[in-house]
Amino acid sequence: MLSRVWSASLIGIDAVKVGVEVDVAGGLPAIVVVGLPDAAVQESKERVRTALKNAGFTFPMRRIVINLSPADLRKEGPSFDLPISIGILAATQQIKLDLLEDSLFLGEVLLDGSLRPVAGVLAIAAAAQQLGIKNLIIPADNVREAAVVQNLNVYGFKHLSEVGAFLNDPNGYIPACIDGELELTQGQISAPDLGDVKGQAHARRALEIAAAGGHNLIFVGPPGSGKTMLARRLPGIMPPLQFQEALEVTQIHSVAGLLKDKGALIGVRPFRSPHHSASGTALVGGGSFPRPGEISLAHRGILFLDELTEFRRDVLEFLRQPLEDGNVTISRTRQSVSFPAQFTLVASTNPCPCGFYADTVQACTCSPRAREQYWARLSGPLMDRIDLQVGVNRLKPEEITQQPTGEDSATVRARVQQARDRASVRFKGTSLRCNAEMQSAHLRQWCSLDETTRSLLENAIRRLGLSVRASDRILKVARTISDLAGDEQLQTQHVAEAIQYRTIDRMQ
Repeated sequence: MLSRVWSASLIGIDAVKVGVEVDVAGGLPAIVVVGLPDAAVQESKERVRTALKNAGFTFPMRRIVINLSPADLRKEGPSFDLPISIGILAATQQIKLDLLEDSLFLGEVLLDGSLRPVAGVLAIAAAAQQLGIKNLIIPADNVREAAVVQNLNVYGFKHLSEVGAFLNDPNGYIPACIDGELELTQGQISAPDLGDVKGQAHARRALEIAAAGGHNLIFVGPPGSGKTMLARRLPGIMPPLQFQEALEVTQIHSVAGLLKDKGALIGVRPFRSPHHSASGTALVGGGSFPRPGEISLAHRGILFLDELTEFRRDVLEFLRQPLEDGNVTISRTRQSVSFPAQFTLVASTNPCPCGFYADTVQACTCSPRAREQYWARLSGPLMDRIDLQVGVNRLKPEEITQQPTGEDSATVRARVQQARDRASVRFKGTSLRCNAEMQSAHLRQWCSLDETTRSLLENAIRRLGLSVRASDRILKVARTISDLAGDEQLQTQHVAEAIQYRTIDRMQ
């Protein structure tokens, strides 16, 4: 007898519906899997055979052909164990067929029949809902992740025998019900508080501007000046994730297999901090069958590159296009995949190889040539894309010994939220979310300058040798500063403050 069960496969962070066709016919006992299965899918033959026996079902000692369609799409991972098992049970008439056409199955099966969670369930649940699938049958540990999708009946089971019982008599089962907004609130955890930082008023101000406008930021200063400590406090002053943003972030982490022990929704903005030895593939994603990299895992959050100048230059150059476009497209011979990558880049570095150039206490031992080579690791186009370039000085002795006196994260976050709200009103009817996403047309519309301010900006461009991109970013930062001040129009002091953050484009 022939049966068909629905499952799904991932392409990037999107899901494609896959039909699992099972034919049980006469002949020598054998199991054949076709349809571009990878090694994990091929191995499912032995897992399914043993699991069905241990779950109390009868395994047919006949020739079984399993086809995964569409046949030209590569199928990966152990998530096809459950649909293959259900297909064999349906083909041998051990379960009823009433629910199969409207249901999608996903899950790894252990030898004792237990169901193990798999990656990418949220993306598949969202695709199933769009395709009109009514029921999603998955391992119990994946339920909280999938149930946030509306208008989809999600059923979670711990054992293969429970799935069989459900298909034979579904009346006694209730689909999982999850309040997405409540899950989002419960998923929010406290970030390090900005109130712990001593001194560094200029750097704190830069953090506030970066949070309010989504601007990229780099801290430059001697060792121990607090660069990393400041950067790790940026998530705490950024607005919380909205529900749709949380779904985007959670979907990416689900595909990457990072959600199995994290509940339903990610409620905090991601903070990714890859080591400086990371490869280009680790940073932007890739592989023979592309997977999201660090910049996509930082989507709607922060990508922190500590010791920026220690990264390989060719790896850093991979960031240039995603910083402009907000996504990264990875092309391979068989497929092309696009991953979202709208993140805020925060970086830190020393001013020279020894770390003490321009330090007020310890003298620098580097030659001018060594400093020039050190900064040559960062290309001009990359530095152009960093809006806020901030020098962080060593703390004074009296600042080190005194208690922190700066504002806490909650106070700063309230001002940041007010600035973002003003920007949201201005961006109504567009796809923009923050000032950093503005394009040239938006700058002409919302960043008009009077003669005094225009003259100030022209002098800065001339003296600092700024590019068109860098001057546009000055206007974006100035727009954010005006939002923080509650002003509708750009004023001279807003542009003047924004220019201060471009003074280390090329340190030597």
